[in-house]
Amino acid sequence: MPGLRAAEAEPLVFDKPGGRIVQAVLSGAVPRNAVLAFYDQTLPQLGWRRTAERVFVREGEELRLEFTGTVKSAAARAEPTTIRFTLNPR
Repeated sequence: MPGLRAAEAEPLVFDKPGGRIVQAVLSGAVPRNAVLAFYDQTLPQLGWRRTAERVFVREGEELRLEFTGTVKSAAARAEPTTIRFTLNPR
């Protein structure tokens, strides 16, 4: 998503050496509701089906989007929005 980039303090986690990414953390000055709207629109175009709030499934895998930190008001956006993507077998 434009405005999000890999969080420097959080490493990428792989399922095996040279394997696919199973956990990634992105961060940026993007409102939480804009992040949710972006992925609600984008992930189905990539074959993911939403099954619950912030949970998508595709071909035996489950993708969870988890926000870290607290919900910020419009006046308190000094801290970036941070989101963790976790991919697990279903």
